[in-house]
This record gives sequence, C-alpha cells and structure tokens, in this order.
Amino acid sequence: MTDDHEAPYNGLISNRLQNRSAVITGGASGIGLATAKRLAHEGANVVIADICPEETGRAAADAVGGLFLRTDVTNEEDVISVFKATKDAYGSVDIAFNNAGISPADDASILDTGIEAWRKVQEVNLTSVYFCCKHVIPYMQEQARGSIINTASFVAVMGAATSQISYSASKGGVLSMSRELGVEFARQGIRVNALCPGPVNTPLLQELFAKDPERAARRLVHVPMGRFAEPEEVAAAVAFLASDDSSFITASQFLVDGGIAGAYVTPL
Repeated sequence: MTDDHEAPYNGLISNRLQNRSAVITGGASGIGLATAKRLAHEGANVVIADICPEETGRAAADAVGGLFLRTDVTNEEDVISVFKATKDAYGSVDIAFNNAGISPADDASILDTGIEAWRKVQEVNLTSVYFCCKHVIPYMQEQARGSIINTASFVAVMGAATSQISYSASKGGVLSMSRELGVEFARQGIRVNALCPGPVNTPLLQELFAKDPERAARRLVHVPMGRFAEPEEVAAAVAFLASDDSSFITASQFLVDGGIAGAYVTPL
C-alpha cells in the first residue's frame, strides 16, 4: 500500500477484537482478504471460507494466522460445517462477515439476462447470506452477543442504466434481510448490518470495468471523491462494525461509497 488514502497497519491499530473469532466468506481475495488481514491485526482469530483452490485459501489463511475451510456458500451443509468448525476451534463465533459474491458478464439488462444467470447470482449473492445468517445466529444466541456484517452494495440503494439486474436485486435482498434480522435479534445482543460499498479496486472490478478506460470513466464521474475505494478502506469499515465501537449500530445500511449515494452533481 502506497497511496496516502490506504491506511497502513501500524501501532495505531488496537486489539479491540482480541480473543474473538471471525468467519469471512469470500475471504481469499479482494475485500474479503483485506478484511481478514485487518481483523487479524485487530486481534481476531480468522476463518477464511472460500471456494478458491486449496493452495490459494491456505496461503491466505497462513498470512493471517488463521484457518481455511474450502466452502461452497450455496451448499447449506458446507455453511453449517464452517460455523461448527469455528466454534470447535476457537470456542465462539463472534463475527460473521458474509461477503462472498459474484458479478458475471451474463448478468446484464433484464432484456438480455437469462433465467439461469439470474438464478446463479441469486444463489451466490443472496441465498448464501440467508444460509450464513440462519446458521450463525444460534451460536450468537447462545453467547448473547455477535456481529453479522452482510455485504450488500451501493446499488441496493441506487439505480443504474448500466444494469446488472440479478446482482442489483440480490444486493437489495441482502440489505432488506439484514435490516429485518437486525431488528429481530437486537435484544439478544446480536447486531446485523448491511455494508454497502461503492466500486472497489479489486480484481473483479478491474476485470469488469477498470481495464476499459471509457467504462471506468463513466463510473468515476459519479464518485465525488473521484476514485474507486481500496479494499483496505472497506475492511476498516468491517472492523468498526465488528467491534464494540459500533455497539449501538444495527439494522443499518452502512455506506462506504465515496459519496455516490449523496451526489447530484459531482466536482469537476
């Protein structure tokens, strides 16, 4: 990390997640990996759940002194196993960052997107969050504490003419579900929030938009800060929502979007 907007991990980071365990789906790359590193620096025991190749996942886990469990988040039995393994290894399941998601090229305008593409995105982006919440909440009820952070998106609160119809619908579902769970379980010590990032400088974004200057420019013109977010900036927001510093925040849509959702006309 070299840019001045990328917060380095240094002595200023506290141990506010000391002795807590965190499960991160999609944790072997992008926002998930940046978050795994941040939470580990904050003192958490990290479990990376990802469908990536074994060697990739193990390398990510080794980098944070954690565990890797190869997981298909659309498979309910896999999800059940991840949380059980976390409890067995660390004695609690304190944080669930339900972050796995896809944005395939065949998810586009509703006029062009086929039902199979629609269903695949819904399964990975929305049904997986349902499975993760369903099977982590009982552990948190037993503990009378826990923080669930579900990755939604700024597209859950805004529309786009450059549509990815199933992706947008899935993220709207994540936002709505997170809000409802946050209300339902608030008095049991369980907080549930929807993280809504703007466009983030990850391999997925680079592949979809940033390698084409015209497509990138079309998006950046709408970002008041004039750039894409870095994964570490989103990870910092997850660390905040995971910690007691956000103890009175639940059922929220937590925007980390460079001002997109608040913009009408952006600076020249």
